Amino acid sequence: MFTRAITRRPGPEMVDGITTANLGKPDFTLALKQHDVYCRTLADLGLDVTVLETAPGFPDCCFVEDTAIVCEEVAVLTPLGAPSRQGEQLTIEPELARHKPVVRISPPALIEGGDVLLVDKTFFVGLSARTNAEGVVALVDAVRPHGYETVVIAGCPSLHFKTDVNFIGNNTLLVSPCCESLPELAGFKRVIVEDDEAYARNCLYINGTVIVPAGFPKTLAKVQATGVNTVVIDVSEFRKLDGGLTCLSLRF
Repeated sequence: MFTRAITRRPGPEMVDGITTANLGKPDFTLALKQHDVYCRTLADLGLDVTVLETAPGFPDCCFVEDTAIVCEEVAVLTPLGAPSRQGEQLTIEPELARHKPVVRISPPALIEGGDVLLVDKTFFVGLSARTNAEGVVALVDAVRPHGYETVVIAGCPSLHFKTDVNFIGNNTLLVSPCCESLPELAGFKRVIVEDDEAYARNCLYINGTVIVPAGFPKTLAKVQATGVNTVVIDVSEFRKLDGGLTCLSLRF
């Protein structure tokens, strides 16, 4: 059960954030409205939501999930793999330190929260352009003393592991076709989200409810068919920056 979330308001610089989506520049005013709805939705689902102010100089700072990996016992501060984001993690440290002991991972180890999926006491970590083997070793060193296992997954082609794989409760994952048969995920029920609704693989599970991005009716129907409650919100402006629902918060 999550009780808290940390978010950060996007700043005007977000229009120049990292992107491969080719969907145009975000509408900053609309992004602020969508972020407000996102935060209210988390609060409606029972979380105590902290909204940090934007971090000037970091266009992607609203995507706070990448800056840390948080579990019950510790917050692991990540050295982000994207050069333009390195240093961004330090802006989140004071808030995390209010709630958890903080462990820092340092380069050449690289890891981003978007590559890390925590289910119960197991971290599933996808190797990517942003997360290397040294980063995985450093995470293992930080969390193994607290009883966590780590499973390393290679070969997912997307920006982040959670672009392809996300937990939606009831021992069920949303997965891309390329990840459906991964042996590391064999213990889960797997719901395939085809490439025409690829963005909707990044749903966010909060205490029995799944937040689903607006505009993807087939994925919404598949999630609802698993028996969980659903909430639909629009995050179109964050999609333009390759950002999904999980990217916009740290939950613990």
